[in-house]
Amino acid sequence: MEKTIAPLTDLGQELSTADPARQDENAAHRRAMPLQRLIGNGMEWADAHALHALSEQGFDWMESAEALAGAAMRRVDIAGHSQSARRWYLAASASLRFGQAALPVDNDRKRGVYSRMVSAFGQAMALSNPPGEKREIPYRGGRLCGWLLLPPGGNAQGVVIVIGGFDGWREEYHSGAEHLLERGLAVFLGEVPGQGETRLEHGLFITADVEQAMIAIVDALLTDPRLGGRVAIWGNSFGGCLASRLAFFDHRIVACCANGGTARPIEVVERFPRFASKLAAMTGMNADTACEIIRALEITDLLPRMRAPFLQLHSVHDRVFSLETAQALYRTAGSQDKRLVVWEDGDHCVYNHTLEKHCLVADWFAERMCRR
Repeated sequence: MEKTIAPLTDLGQELSTADPARQDENAAHRRAMPLQRLIGNGMEWADAHALHALSEQGFDWMESAEALAGAAMRRVDIAGHSQSARRWYLAASASLRFGQAALPVDNDRKRGVYSRMVSAFGQAMALSNPPGEKREIPYRGGRLCGWLLLPPGGNAQGVVIVIGGFDGWREEYHSGAEHLLERGLAVFLGEVPGQGETRLEHGLFITADVEQAMIAIVDALLTDPRLGGRVAIWGNSFGGCLASRLAFFDHRIVACCANGGTARPIEVVERFPRFASKLAAMTGMNADTACEIIRALEITDLLPRMRAPFLQLHSVHDRVFSLETAQALYRTAGSQDKRLVVWEDGDHCVYNHTLEKHCLVADWFAERMCRR
């Protein structure tokens, strides 16, 4: 039997007409979501390249991502094994996740796409072994949402909270979570107010005391006897600042990793003023008030009293948070056990060295959390 598979760029035939006027907008999306970020954080190589190629032709970014997700879901229907179905669900989820990131306003379309993304990811978690568990933790009249992933056997020697930043939310870090699971650690792919479902569905926005939300997550995780009674945190991008903040306020945190983070998150607006719109969405406030909230999250003065083991990852050419400012995390942290790793050719969050980054972080957490 012979079969010929058409390239994914043929999906352009299903989309609205390509429009040259989209070129500038699509170029901005490609800068924010370069191939190494898409592939390193869960998107299939062919899907990522097709999304970029379709955007270069002038097709709508979100429509293109939806078409790629639809193609993956059709593969689910013909998958001969549950393992294959799981992978196709993850592929569909990744396409929808990176698609909705281009929608700046919390409207019905964004919520609808995000809901479909969560559904696809949930189908993949249901086919995992052990199955991933959807968790919703009550907080200030809303819910802090996340996925609890357990290692083989169902019992862990500890749990690592993994959080993202301004627009990279919990599911984006599933690829890194798999490395922790292999080492006997559980993972909570979590959200703080202002992120993901916690914001879009439950109306919780980030505030200057965001550490209280993270403390509520720690409280909930410590009640689960399967998780070994030990909690650590791994923050990415803006999440690196939040992770370090939690390590200061909650001494139950046994280890903290900041990947691509900073001590002064307001720096991103000082470098890129248009970024204030993302802060407005996270806070539910106007741009000026949003910037004041994010400015209040600076942790420079707190760092000397941090005690948890601390790992920081950064890149020389990080365009979001400068290496100079980010190094304040490492130099000022009072932790006796601390390490800084800098990639000379790395990009933001070291997307272009994904395997090396994930192995390094997973090994570091395992060495500090797994009893031998």
